[in-house]
Amino acid sequence: MATTAATTANFDQLTDRDGIVLIDWWAPWCGPCRAFAPVYESASDRHTDVTFLKVNTDEQQELAEAFMIQAVPTLMVFRDRVLVFAQPGAVSGAALDELIRQVRALDMDEVRREIERAEEQLRSQEAEQD
Repeated sequence: MATTAATTANFDQLTDRDGIVLIDWWAPWCGPCRAFAPVYESASDRHTDVTFLKVNTDEQQELAEAFMIQAVPTLMVFRDRVLVFAQPGAVSGAALDELIRQVRALDMDEVRREIERAEEQLRSQEAEQD
């Protein structure tokens, strides 16, 4: 499976789905981005059940700002519409395969419960401050 270019126009359609969605935030002038590109493309061939997206931050500045991208490359991983990983910097093919393995192994019900607990705690702290 090849990678797909994500834009402001198609981003929601490409990410609003069950399963794993990886996003490579990159820029054409970025040396590490160019070095990571074949690693990412190769992983897309090995993991055909995963959606691999690329966002050119120069062309999609509004999208990059919305996701607060401060460095390229940045790798993000969504699983079932939940952001489960975000990290700047390129990774090796083996590290990318391991990341995908770990994301597959996640108990998404538990992840959602953890998110709910964290949001509850934030609401409690905000209520105490008022």
